[in-house]
Amino acid sequence: MKAVVWHGKGSVSVDTVPDPKIQEPTDAIIKVTATAICGSDLHLLDGYQPTMEDGDIMGHEPMGIVEEVGSGVTRLKKGDRVVVPFTISCGKCWFCEHTLFSCCDTTNPNHKLAEEAMGHSPAGLLGFSHMLGGFAGGQAEYLRVPHADVGPIKVESGLPDEKVLFLSDIFPTGYMGAENAQIQPGDTVAIWGCGPVAQFAIRSAWMLGAGRVIAIDCVPERLKMAQAAKAETINFLEEDVHETLQAMTKGRGPDSCIDAVGAEAHGTGSVSAVYDNVKAKIGLATDRPTALRQAIMACRKGGTVSMPGVYVGMLDKVPMGAFMNKGLTLKSGQTHVQRYLQPLLEKIEKGEIDPSEIITHNRPLEEAPKLYAKFRDKEDGCVKVVLKP
Repeated sequence: MKAVVWHGKGSVSVDTVPDPKIQEPTDAIIKVTATAICGSDLHLLDGYQPTMEDGDIMGHEPMGIVEEVGSGVTRLKKGDRVVVPFTISCGKCWFCEHTLFSCCDTTNPNHKLAEEAMGHSPAGLLGFSHMLGGFAGGQAEYLRVPHADVGPIKVESGLPDEKVLFLSDIFPTGYMGAENAQIQPGDTVAIWGCGPVAQFAIRSAWMLGAGRVIAIDCVPERLKMAQAAKAETINFLEEDVHETLQAMTKGRGPDSCIDAVGAEAHGTGSVSAVYDNVKAKIGLATDRPTALRQAIMACRKGGTVSMPGVYVGMLDKVPMGAFMNKGLTLKSGQTHVQRYLQPLLEKIEKGEIDPSEIITHNRPLEEAPKLYAKFRDKEDGCVKVVLKP
């Protein structure tokens, strides 16, 4: 089959690789009909996520048609149309029973690597590094899906792939980011980033009762998309983010701040941002936490900082003194996708949201390498890429 394969920092190609096979009775094989490039994939492309290996198959936002199921699979059958969450969860451990699916205790075969880095191992994830399981990803013609009775959701309506594909990750991730922000009716919510996850965080904040949403970015196409979703916007190349938020909230600060940027924030002007960029370029740091720093400093006293943006390792110069003295709450985590699949699918089916409106590039799988570059470099108005095998 054809698949998008990682060959080292900055290098992906579409290669011919062996087709996946059933390895466990709980596996399924799907024929991928649509998949996507995620911002998290850029952390792998850019070499910031450790334990990638030459030949790893990329991608964690797939959907398709069930081709084969293992003897232990009871919920799916050949021919079912499914969206596959990026989190691999057993459904039986303490964490899964408490709907903390991305914290599953049993699905990371390389849990010792993760324990050394994090203290405990999260769930295995499709298409991430070997620290998180080394599972082949979904930017491919076919995909092996472990624990197939727990993950995939059947799509039985005639909705096109583009409307339901993002249930695999970015719609639930944006929604959980907004939910973690503990939004109360009428609250002011500031969101760092206007990329794909942030676009869903904006829309989800409105769903959860926000009175005002302010989105921060510098890319014109992304800012325009946020404005179309009724967010006020700040271009951080033109305005000081902290001072502008202070003015917009009459000195109190936003009630909730959502960092939907994560490890590779641009950062401009400040000494801390320059420090981040230098350390990252010479391999002494994996993260540039400008957005998180700004969110902590801007959030009102007693407010909440939500962090759906992915971070990789140790963060420098995070203002924990401000965090503690202001009495802030921080909520974060890889998304517990299975918790949100059914309720968010129902919102799509009822027409409350059209996830496809953020797609800017819908292309064949073979074009993946150049689209990775466009997405990373924010060229050609690229906000969200869907690939068709």
